[in-house]
Amino acid sequence: MASALPSNVHVSQHPCLRAKLSQLRSKHANARETKALVHEIALIDETPIGYSYTTESITPRVVIVPILRSGLGMIEALQTLLPDPVSVHHLGLFREPTTLQPVEYYNNLPYHRPSPNAPSPIPDLAIIVDPVIATGGTAVAAIQTLFEWGVEKVVLISVLGSEPGVRKAAAEGAGKEGGQEVEVWIGGLDDNVNDRGMIKPGIGDIGDRLFLTIGK
Repeated sequence: MASALPSNVHVSQHPCLRAKLSQLRSKHANARETKALVHEIALIDETPIGYSYTTESITPRVVIVPILRSGLGMIEALQTLLPDPVSVHHLGLFREPTTLQPVEYYNNLPYHRPSPNAPSPIPDLAIIVDPVIATGGTAVAAIQTLFEWGVEKVVLISVLGSEPGVRKAAAEGAGKEGGQEVEVWIGGLDDNVNDRGMIKPGIGDIGDRLFLTIGK
């Protein structure tokens, strides 16, 4: 594994997180254990967002954007960490099995125009939660959608990624007009993906493991 990752990629070295990631890799972890481990890893993974805080509140407008389905397993951890309640906007993306390209099937970002009685819904910061970054295609599609919406900064939080996929996602923040930024915070990094676009050794299809749909 290469040591020189982009400066906007942060891989956790926390020993407790690494231990829980090892437990998550086990094929013997059932759905309840998988959900608990994803939640606990998301809590441990440090997620500084690059904005200032006061003792009362957080400065920027923030939203959480889970990638359906598996991102749902990380929402509660982020809601626990943030000092104030924030909106949750869902993006549904699946990977076409032949081309491995992302296909959007659901998007509930509020695109209405601002008015005096309804200020702009566009936040300063969007936190994408998705347990796995494999090929990076889904992450890139989500980041592009949020930039097109008008978000200034995207923080992508994942449990595990492949090195090529993480590099691909991190590169979306390079050279963007208007100073749009991407930060990637991840619990662990594996070398690559197989011909089906799955991380190896990885943690399997985490969505199937969370929702007991293995073999569908």
